[in-house]
Amino acid sequence: MEDEKMEINGKRMMERVRELGEIGKDAEGRRTRLAASDEDKAGRDKVVEWMKDAELKVVVDRIGNIFGIWETEENKEKKPIMIGSHIDSVIDAGQYDGCIGVIGGIEVIKRLQETSVKTERPIVVGVFTNEEGVRYSPDMMGSLVYAGGMDIEKVLKTVGTDGTILGEELKRIGYDGTVEPGFLQPEAFVEYHIEQGPIMDVEGIQIGAVENLQGIHWQRVTIEGAANHAGTTPTKLRVDAGLAAAKVNVFLRNLVEQSGGVATVGTIEFEPNAVNVIPSKAVFTVDLRNPKKEKLDADEKALAEYFKELEETDKVKIITERMTEFDPVLFDEEIVEKIEAAAEKRGLSTKSMTSGAGQDAQMLARICPTAMIFVPSVKGISHNPEEYTPDENVIEGANVFLDVVGELAGEK
Repeated sequence: MEDEKMEINGKRMMERVRELGEIGKDAEGRRTRLAASDEDKAGRDKVVEWMKDAELKVVVDRIGNIFGIWETEENKEKKPIMIGSHIDSVIDAGQYDGCIGVIGGIEVIKRLQETSVKTERPIVVGVFTNEEGVRYSPDMMGSLVYAGGMDIEKVLKTVGTDGTILGEELKRIGYDGTVEPGFLQPEAFVEYHIEQGPIMDVEGIQIGAVENLQGIHWQRVTIEGAANHAGTTPTKLRVDAGLAAAKVNVFLRNLVEQSGGVATVGTIEFEPNAVNVIPSKAVFTVDLRNPKKEKLDADEKALAEYFKELEETDKVKIITERMTEFDPVLFDEEIVEKIEAAAEKRGLSTKSMTSGAGQDAQMLARICPTAMIFVPSVKGISHNPEEYTPDENVIEGANVFLDVVGELAGEK
């Protein structure tokens, strides 16, 4: 293999990426596979079909995570190398996010089988439930439960944005497994993924060796003011929840420009939500991220102080609710170096990177050495139907993935 590198079947992989990408499209062509939905079930069924085609043993745990296990009599007692990602999506999504990690994982095992390669360790492809966190909160739910970060009984009772209960929906779609999450202890975990940002595309980098991941703090904010007539109430006499919410958004932008993080007000709702009524209530979400914990904590503290100031100046009441709190993660240096070395051996440009997005890998990092492989996202677009990575880049990344997984699993 030193002189002639093994290659994944790029044609098969890209056909599967596109086939999975068709699942969940509505009449207008909008692709949506929310966790535990009918569309998610259809995607899961297809992935299980591909796992069985690769003669993997399929196991589903109680949170609905799917695992395709490739093991032999000789290696089944050893800790496996785990790979994979997710296939649930945001609303009106692209076709690459998460999916290339799952399909690429199956392809890696398929190629090792087709070339009669044996490994010292089993290899397991994981498909983690509710990574996106759109229908049920928090995000990265399946991998978090798997890593022991949340109680399974509590999580199964989670109420979704549509009023459904996660455990009931998993049962309805046939993915309420009986195996306890965490039943396999990985020796290592590697996730193959698109960057979801513009750095690689702008700099012409082919492979990203991800060495760390930003911390993520989400909160829901409720600002209570007083509804009144939009035409007869003088500006200085208003208690305007909408104005206060706007001030928070501007404050956040100024805050992260100083700290080097990012902040997003991704959802907002007003009451009574009428064109001629001053808002009595604004409910919105704040997404704060930073690769450095001390800066992330400082940003959140500064925001809390601003809320107090705003209550005084604008005469409003502010209530906050914690949604998600994940600290920054450092990935395993040795695996990152293996990714860089594999890319260089294939003549591909590489760069050490930070993941700006939350990933299943950050949860698996709690229980085993972990790293990620990135390929470029054209124009940095993701969570959008315009999300695009050229086939050539996807295949290049999958070949590096193949090399790294083969080395970690101990190719014979």
